Amino acid sequence: MLHIKTIEGQLDAKGLSFTIIAARFNDIIVDRLVGGAVDYLTRHGADRANITIIRIPGAFELPVVCSKVAKKGGIHGIVALGAVIRGATPHFDFVANEATKGLAQVAMESGIPVGFGLLTTDTLEQAIERAGSKAGNKGAEAAAALLETVRVLEQI
Repeated sequence: MLHIKTIEGQLDAKGLSFTIIAARFNDIIVDRLVGGAVDYLTRHGADRANITIIRIPGAFELPVVCSKVAKKGGIHGIVALGAVIRGATPHFDFVANEATKGLAQVAMESGIPVGFGLLTTDTLEQAIERAGSKAGNKGAEAAAALLETVRVLEQI
């Protein structure tokens, strides 16, 4: 029987450096996402001294700031956090779509993994659910996906 090589990321953040980029818009939600991300990374061995938090105006600014951080280097990964809540105008669609595309582009062009923690919800209640209540904490989930991706990339 042939052995199949499997590459998997270990959830060990020891020795790694991270930048969390968090939108201030909808900060009542985003602050909970930041807390979830920091808690996850430190519980998995990250040193608080190796985590930098950058606050920016809103979700639309996430890609450009992530790009600058990735180009600067010196980190293993970025967690991008924000919350876009649907309103009565098409503004939601433009911001959510462009921020999402931009974050993917940053990761692809830089090779630095970006944990996607941008909530896109129809209501404030849905955002609250995803920021630490019924639906878990999407900030922690973004940090988990980022950590695993960092460790996978080390092995490729």
